[in-house]
Amino acid sequence: MEANILGVNNVTVQFGGIIALSDVSLEVTPGTIHAVIGPNGAGKSTLLNVISGIYSATKGDVSFEGERLSGLAGHEINAKGVARTFQNTELFKEMTALENVKVGLDRFHACGVINSALHTKQWKKSDAEADEAARELLKLVGLGDDETSSAGILPFGKQRRLEIARALATRPKLLLLDEPAAGLRAAEVEDLIAILRELKTNQGLTILIIDHVMALVMAISDRISVLNFGHKIADGAPKEIRESAEVIKAYLGEKAADAYST
Repeated sequence: MEANILGVNNVTVQFGGIIALSDVSLEVTPGTIHAVIGPNGAGKSTLLNVISGIYSATKGDVSFEGERLSGLAGHEINAKGVARTFQNTELFKEMTALENVKVGLDRFHACGVINSALHTKQWKKSDAEADEAARELLKLVGLGDDETSSAGILPFGKQRRLEIARALATRPKLLLLDEPAAGLRAAEVEDLIAILRELKTNQGLTILIIDHVMALVMAISDRISVLNFGHKIADGAPKEIRESAEVIKAYLGEKAADAYST
């Protein structure tokens, strides 16, 4: 059996008297797209925050490629190969799309303070390489024609894709996506589906995604975990989740379940 790339092991997160996650475990297989769904307040973003080092688990731990992540800072987790996006886009709005992606590439193309300040040949070579790498990532997410546009003036759907490109610039093995389809129109959701399939199939990336857009979740997921009030209530293939009476009652609803049963 192939080893899991990510293991969430009996994680509980408590804020005062509020239990955001209660004894949650899940395993993510390399090269798959694993979705986490559930109603608002179910603990989904809390789970991503624990994995990415923003929150610490009250109990339990998280492992990545067999190494314990619990207790590491966010930048240390990122350096190990875990990148994420957020519900609210966290872009540098005054910078161009290309410049935003180059921020993610910085540690791979940095050449020292003196070289950067003096714009030496070494800096120029490194900067040109970073430009080319950033352009390739923009093309990958369908933003090849937007490299000189300021991030702040891009349509919302393109801002979502730009944030994914910047996360990809850190060269992750595991990409955490927090509601990337939120606020997108139907055509933009279809574009996002195509991008995520490309990242999985041709780029070999493993993705853990949270989203409420069930058309996206059911189209791309190899496995789905369902949270409700901080508890994991189901875990399985999309067909199993669609047909789970407990999931239907807690989240999907009868009409939604029927809509995705074909």
